[in-house]
Amino acid sequence: MRKRCVGGIVRDGDGRLLLVRRGRPPGEGQWSIPGGRVEPGEDDAAAVARELKEETGLDVAVGALAGTVERAGPGGVTYEIHDYAATVTGGTLRAGDDAADARWVRPDALGDLPLTPGLVDALRLWGVL
Repeated sequence: MRKRCVGGIVRDGDGRLLLVRRGRPPGEGQWSIPGGRVEPGEDDAAAVARELKEETGLDVAVGALAGTVERAGPGGVTYEIHDYAATVTGGTLRAGDDAADARWVRPDALGDLPLTPGLVDALRLWGVL
């Protein structure tokens, strides 16, 4: 079974990336870009905006597709994750929904965090890092 998911790649004026620490499986305790499942009737842009608001408290304008990855999930599920560039337009940063923490992280500090597998490789491949 495949599940369509989205993520938002957000940078601030200092070049830091917006990351969340997952509060639930899959990836509980690991840091990644915010995102989640696309709900029925939603397009990707609406899902990115909703997920970022729920997980980080920030409003975003969704831009171009940065790239797509597939990740194995529990019970034979495959998550097809479409990650989009996004820009903050409002809100206040705070962890919410299934995010245990949310913060801005310098690219050179990514190695200091337990990241979801393949995150750095994907971001490099897509020219984000």
